[in-house]
Amino acid sequence: MNLNFNNGKFKIMQIADIQEDVPHNPDTVKLIDLALEKEKPDLVVFTGDQIQGYSPCYLQDAEKKAEICIDTFLEPLVKRNIPFVFTFGNHDDDCKVSKSTQLGFYGKYENFVKPDDDDRLDEGTYTVRVKGSNCEKDVFALYLIDTGKKASDGAYEPLKKERIEWLSKAREKNGYLPAMIFQHIPCVEFYEVIKKVPFYTRGAVEGFRSRKGYYLLENPAEGEFMKENPASPEINSGEFDEIIKHDDIFALYVGHDHINSFSRKFKGVTLGYTQGAGFNTYGPGKNRGVRVFVLDENNIKDFETYTVTMGELCDFKPSAPLKEFVFTHSPTSVDQGVSIAKKVAIAGTAVALAIKLIKKLK
Repeated sequence: MNLNFNNGKFKIMQIADIQEDVPHNPDTVKLIDLALEKEKPDLVVFTGDQIQGYSPCYLQDAEKKAEICIDTFLEPLVKRNIPFVFTFGNHDDDCKVSKSTQLGFYGKYENFVKPDDDDRLDEGTYTVRVKGSNCEKDVFALYLIDTGKKASDGAYEPLKKERIEWLSKAREKNGYLPAMIFQHIPCVEFYEVIKKVPFYTRGAVEGFRSRKGYYLLENPAEGEFMKENPASPEINSGEFDEIIKHDDIFALYVGHDHINSFSRKFKGVTLGYTQGAGFNTYGPGKNRGVRVFVLDENNIKDFETYTVTMGELCDFKPSAPLKEFVFTHSPTSVDQGVSIAKKVAIAGTAVALAIKLIKKLK
């Protein structure tokens, strides 16, 4: 399936962190359906964790259920024949269904934009090109990159060297067309666009491991938020250093951290988050949504972007209110859960000591 600008415009929709299982949460499909109906994108990009691979539902008949899951959230695209591409997140193959098998589930649909073999490194790392309005030549490229999984120490593994080398060769092959990267896990440079602040700063979020401390997204625009720390690898893979060697790649957008949504420029490249779209996992309540990019053929790098949320699309009433309450207020990681438990324990000890002191004073 060929892609091209239409009357000088090309609209992309990024959908992040669906994290569905079987049976699915109907709110997830409703969000996708309503967003597609409103925006009518030329291309949809899924940026990983489409499947909640760790769900107990996949302990039996995992392959069959993974296919059902993919079929379900793709249905709103298939019925509209909207082209789509995807990459993997760290949870997609936790269900023990191989990435090659999952690729087959996506690839059976005619509206999946299949890259040529020489444009693909692996199942989730490949190039997609878009032609101009006259359909004569390529004017824009997207690089989909599989950012991998957790390392043995529990942190996220740095981007594999062969994927960075592939990116270098791919952009050279493409003649350094204006391009965007879509992937699941952020690179460490996302910490360069937020500010480390004292713990008492309003709106600050806690960082862990080598990023221990508190961080703030300064001057958020309408619709922007950062409610958890960027869960990037501990080790800098050098991906961003590769990106800025040339001026073709103008933006890198990720998902992974479900309750972050913002865009910030660093060294000439826009680094951006799209919040989670899935209602079967933790998320920002009715601010779950998708991100839209509008590109102008005459100045592709000067793109417009905005999010479309469930709260904007409808009068949202969750299909499972109790479950939604838990997902909206639960810890976002094991590290955060441990931190909260420690703080509760310290607070409890302080209260107990205070009570003892009061009794002595009486």
